[in-house]
Amino acid sequence: MPARLSPYEIMERLVAFPTVSRDTNLPLVDWVEDYLNSHGITAHRYYNEDNDKAAIFAHVGPEIEGGVVLSGHTDVVPVDGQPWASDPFTVVERDGKYYGRGCCDMKGFDALAIWALVEAHHKGVSRPLQLALSFDEEIGCTGAPPLIERMLETVPKASAVIVGEPSMLQAVTAHKGGRAFWVHMHGFEVHSSIMHTGVNAIMYGVKLIDWANQVNAENMACTPSDVAGLFEPPWTTAHVGQISGGTAHNITAKDCEFGVDFRVVPDENPEEWRNRFLAKVAEVEAEMQAVVPQTRIEIVEKFGLPGLAPEQNGEAEALARQLTGDNANHVVSYGTEAGHFQTAGYSAVVCGPGDIAQAHQPDEYITVDQFNKGHAFMRRLLDIL
Repeated sequence: MPARLSPYEIMERLVAFPTVSRDTNLPLVDWVEDYLNSHGITAHRYYNEDNDKAAIFAHVGPEIEGGVVLSGHTDVVPVDGQPWASDPFTVVERDGKYYGRGCCDMKGFDALAIWALVEAHHKGVSRPLQLALSFDEEIGCTGAPPLIERMLETVPKASAVIVGEPSMLQAVTAHKGGRAFWVHMHGFEVHSSIMHTGVNAIMYGVKLIDWANQVNAENMACTPSDVAGLFEPPWTTAHVGQISGGTAHNITAKDCEFGVDFRVVPDENPEEWRNRFLAKVAEVEAEMQAVVPQTRIEIVEKFGLPGLAPEQNGEAEALARQLTGDNANHVVSYGTEAGHFQTAGYSAVVCGPGDIAQAHQPDEYITVDQFNKGHAFMRRLLDIL
């Protein structure tokens, strides 16, 4: 009889895999698949284009629709330059906390979900339980859409998805969506004394950055919708957090690069914000090319993330509230894969153990109490399946 590991033992094994988003996650996926197979559970994979990362999903229970999905991600953020008191990829318990990269975000939940899937398989359930573990969540949730598409092709469609991002086991029913872009302004160098004959990539780039400032001021001044009013701040935001460019102070800048991202309230369409931004890019590019035709603006779209909108009589919300006893309203301004599940026709909620404030931090941790409460959450879920 194969060993049935505890949630803590599974978390130890998952954290030991350094699945930073820039690196492969295949050793972790191999382990999860082998562990599930050892218990007679068939796992399915979806690979990225380079075949160096994979999502993994599985279904237990009757082959019918209407099940519950436990959704997590396998990747973590880097530890480079962070002052850790212990090995980031070894779970260490001290002072009532489990320390390790991903213990909070979100290998703690992943471990609980794997445990629940194995227990559901051995116990036997009348309602299906599914596991979905993605890749590249930390770089824009880009691995979720193809994973969801493959799940819909392979296993019966579930009716409720619990995305286990750390929410202190509160039922989060809405979050903002987002679009992100990397902008490369290609200017034309001349001596700054004759700057009117060149195209200063920095100064033209500032036109786009100032447009972002104008957008924020306009959105801030508007009366928020009922949905937007749930958030802090209660409007769509435009943000520039990195910029570089220029060769010397007395030369018009040939290059300027910066990122632009939008956090979009869920009753607005991120695609419309994309179109507005690209229209402004085209306007500024035309101004540049009127001076020097070969100048241009290069745009790389980093990701597009749909928001999670509050659902009327949402099944996932009702399930999370039943399991947690939480009846308060909770929304967050960061994005999760729940928006992608909702867009694909699932009822979705965010509900997982741990505090999001610990995500990405040096000495990341989940409290023993929160992890144990997550275990109790899963036991209650098994009782009602």
